[in-house]
Amino acid sequence: MCGIVGYVGSQSALDVVMAGLKRLEYRGYDSAGVAVLADGGLATAKRAGKLVNLDKELSEHPLPAAATGIGHTRWATHGGPTDANAHPHLDNAGRVAVVHNGIIENFAPLRTELAERGHELPSETDTEVVAHLLAEEYSACADLAEAMRLVCRRLEGAFTLVAVHADAPDVVVGARRNSPLVVGVGEGEYFLASDVAAFIAHTRDAVELGQDQVVELRRDGVRVTGFDGTPADVRSYHVDWDASAAEKAGYASFMLKEIAEQPKAVADTLLGRIDGSGTLSLDEVRIPPEVLRELDKVVIVACGTAFHAGLIAKYAIEHWTRIPCEVELASEFRYRDPILDQQTLVVAISQSGETMDTLMALRHAREQGARVLAICNTNGSTIPRESDAVLYTHAGPEVAVASTKAFLTQLVACYLVALYLGQVRGDKYGDEIRDVVRDLSGISDAVDQVLRTMEPVRELARSLAHKDTVLFLGRHVGHPVALEGALKLKELAYMHAEGFAAGELKHGPIALIEEDLPVVVVVPSPRGRSVLHDKIVSNIQEIRARGARTIVIAEEGDEAVVPYADHVVRVPATPTLLQPLVATVPLQVFACELATARGNEVDQPRNLAKSVTVE
Repeated sequence: MCGIVGYVGSQSALDVVMAGLKRLEYRGYDSAGVAVLADGGLATAKRAGKLVNLDKELSEHPLPAAATGIGHTRWATHGGPTDANAHPHLDNAGRVAVVHNGIIENFAPLRTELAERGHELPSETDTEVVAHLLAEEYSACADLAEAMRLVCRRLEGAFTLVAVHADAPDVVVGARRNSPLVVGVGEGEYFLASDVAAFIAHTRDAVELGQDQVVELRRDGVRVTGFDGTPADVRSYHVDWDASAAEKAGYASFMLKEIAEQPKAVADTLLGRIDGSGTLSLDEVRIPPEVLRELDKVVIVACGTAFHAGLIAKYAIEHWTRIPCEVELASEFRYRDPILDQQTLVVAISQSGETMDTLMALRHAREQGARVLAICNTNGSTIPRESDAVLYTHAGPEVAVASTKAFLTQLVACYLVALYLGQVRGDKYGDEIRDVVRDLSGISDAVDQVLRTMEPVRELARSLAHKDTVLFLGRHVGHPVALEGALKLKELAYMHAEGFAAGELKHGPIALIEEDLPVVVVVPSPRGRSVLHDKIVSNIQEIRARGARTIVIAEEGDEAVVPYADHVVRVPATPTLLQPLVATVPLQVFACELATARGNEVDQPRNLAKSVTVE
């Protein structure tokens, strides 16, 4: 949510910042702006709409050459997408420029206070108050970092702030509370960004910033302090992917590229997790085995697609460990007064590691004494840092807003956690774990096989582009797959789409069935729990008898579904619990193609942003 870039060095700041914003536009794209320090003053440009509008403005009205600058792509929280509401925001003298991600919750009284002192605040944003407060504090102390610390101590909410001042031409200052900000370390140059993708073309060396910290960037180094001014310890790390990983590589969209990358992402997430004896070794899981052996409950907290991964994980955890498992929407978790104690393991799933609802659920769990294990794709992000353990997925950068490869790697990570718990607690023997891992190791090839047979799915999707509604049905682990399929269609095609547990049909949803209504059915393997298979075949017959157009996802060799299916999409045979790893892929392709046929931009769906960093 909102892309932020800051730079100080010897290159053209505008070029660095604009290139970084292009890599971060997935985080916000309703307006964009830049500010550079040049000739003793500030020069700015900002425009509503996508970054191309700002590009056009800069080509028509170039900014002066500068080596220090900041930029922003916005996902609106306060005020509509207008030129006036776009960032950066300035003080009345035009000496301070600020960009911001998050929400200043107490901006209203601060705004009133500033107005009473004669400040004019023309925008509708909460951000603008920070620029005015910084101007006041700087006039008293002549130190931008100290001014930022003083201002941050007055702010409430979740925020990342990056600021420059015309009187400090070689300084960029940033601050973070509950919102992402990372430092890039180059040779005589430094970067600030809400995601390492912004500076990956220049450096892969980064410094993670902790909670309630202020960072000061100068050409000769970086200084990090707490909001109270005390020096802070920071951790450096090296990003394990390069700039090419964040490019489209010839694909029409990032989403298509990321769907195609799933076989490798799955394989990479499994890499090095098991030794030759069948023993799982999860280096990032630092919770003592004796603690895990005493667990009496697992609770998974997540949002959106990650929540669907958690719903599938519940089946695996309970089946392989016999530990009760609950799955909670992170946004609801702490408000229902959940029962947690030291025998509870909370698993927090987040692609970005910055999802605010999940972060607040995590903090609530730790306050209650529970241990927290994070499943995350982003090294150095907040959720892993505040957890007792972390299992990193290795999906690489995921730029498209609608998650694909992150979902599959989250599933793999959840299976590994379930197996690891079974191993530590003695619920699974080494040969049993080895058998499951062998099946998991074959999933990469199975996903690749699915991807090579998707042209009929694309053709089907194009033929349904005029439809208003698509329903999805599933049983067992197929139910969360149905929910994920419906979510992808909502996100990308802006269609009404619902996922249901197939057994619930006769309890209400069957009333929605009408002539030629497309219904996607995820069919479990007949080789696993055959009763599930038989029942869902009956469901297919029920909806087809009422005129539905049945689209059936079934494993190779399952002929029982053929008489009742208008369209059969085949996936490789897999064990029941692992089927979501292959059954989800056609639904991703289906949603992407249907949205494209409707003329939608699949990488940047309307009203959505990649990382939701406000509650």
